[in-house]
Amino acid sequence: MIRTEQLSKIFKVGFWMQKVEALKDLTLTVEKGEVFGFLGPNGAGKTTTIKILVGLIKPTSGKAFILGKPAGEIEALARIGFLPEQPIFYEYLSGEEFLNFCAKFFPLTEAEKKKRIDYLLNLVRLESARRLPLRKYSKGMLQRIGLAQALIHNPELVILDEPMSGLDPIGRKEMRDLIGQLKSEGKTIFFNTHILSDVEIICDRVGIIHQGRLLKLGSIEELSRSTINQWEIQAEIKKEQLRTSLEGMAKSIGAVISWQGNQALIQSDDEEKSEKLLRSILEQGEKIIEYSTRRASLEEFFLKTVSGGKVE
Repeated sequence: MIRTEQLSKIFKVGFWMQKVEALKDLTLTVEKGEVFGFLGPNGAGKTTTIKILVGLIKPTSGKAFILGKPAGEIEALARIGFLPEQPIFYEYLSGEEFLNFCAKFFPLTEAEKKKRIDYLLNLVRLESARRLPLRKYSKGMLQRIGLAQALIHNPELVILDEPMSGLDPIGRKEMRDLIGQLKSEGKTIFFNTHILSDVEIICDRVGIIHQGRLLKLGSIEELSRSTINQWEIQAEIKKEQLRTSLEGMAKSIGAVISWQGNQALIQSDDEEKSEKLLRSILEQGEKIIEYSTRRASLEEFFLKTVSGGKVE
């Protein structure tokens, strides 16, 4: 559905036309039917990528394809829906009038327009506000009517630029639910965001971009599988001598040990040293209740990726 090949974009800014490289050799693929989250801090290149995909700007080098067609071609644009980060609305129009206006850009009959508008207002839960002027809509309602206009022609691919931005928790949940509904209808959704908790809930795959470069690409499960950052041993220790020696060993390797009666919980960020402690406990004939690993959350993984440092 989306394919980019070594996509780069250089802007010239300021009086001296200083070059700023917003995208650097971006190569990625978004498959049909998936929800793809494009993650990155502010200024990472997310919106620049979307603007290239929808034909608002041209890349400096590289290629981008939408539905098998070069990005920006009319044939491709007719099959995608787009919600920008800061959409501008005709505030004197009602929700129904606005959708009717948007529908006129597409070859829909009057009957098809009416049916589609009724369906979308119900989908985004704005049926009761269909005749209310947009100037009276809340931020969440405007986001939902904005999504409705992106769907007016029943596109195969939906591109959303920061769709959860500025929404309260209820508004974010409503938007997540709508994206889930679109996925169930077989649509492909590409959206960028910096709200990582939403991404963990709804995305099939994610890409992490920083300073114009794509750093990581994969499913959330694949990414989290690569980021074990803590090993935990829970054991029952009855021998007082072993209890004392375990505390010394844990301290020497930088592990944390806590006690609840005879039960010890040992937490370490070093797999090899954790296994050494595990063997010591077993050799003393004591009982291991559980040996487990803790994986980094998407937020921890994201911070580690963009900072180049350790997950804390």
